[in-house]
Amino acid sequence: MAKDGIKKPIHKRWWFWLIVVLFCLVVIGNLTGGSGNKSAENTTESSAPSSDDTTTDDDDSGNTSSDDTDSESDSAESSSSESSSKADVPTEYLSALDKAESYAKDMNMSKQAVYEQLTSEYGEKFSAQAAQYAIDHLTDVDWNANALAKARSYQSDMSMSPEAIRDQLTSDSGEKFTPDEANYAIQHLNDK
Repeated sequence: MAKDGIKKPIHKRWWFWLIVVLFCLVVIGNLTGGSGNKSAENTTESSAPSSDDTTTDDDDSGNTSSDDTDSESDSAESSSSESSSKADVPTEYLSALDKAESYAKDMNMSKQAVYEQLTSEYGEKFSAQAAQYAIDHLTDVDWNANALAKARSYQSDMSMSPEAIRDQLTSDSGEKFTPDEANYAIQHLNDK
């Protein structure tokens, strides 16, 4: 309370202005953050080639090469069917596939370990269907190479014996590689 029992008006109190400033910052942040995302989406959409775009190459005589036209139309058909098939895939499935690729390629995880990480309540929490989609659509992942990379890591970082490494690679509490993948890793452990 102010002197002489007179209350200050609310707009003259310090905490009122603090609330006003914070409110303005939140509003400005939402306005600028929302418009930035929309422009990024518009840029992505406008830069994507449409399936209607077709080009033909002319050879030196001015005639269109039938081989070039056929291969271009085949690639245009495959890219349009690929983009339409991706449009039919739920976002969760595509996100699971991105995560699965990261785990498999960057962390050299086994197929089973990737699946369990994707579905774990302590991991990514994807549905079983999304995780299975991701596993089924992982391309160019060499599971033998992943097992070998893990084996070499155990050998160099922990000085483990080949048999201990094999056990760790195949263990349900360990890396969860298949016995064939673990055997490959042990056979090639000391290759240069």
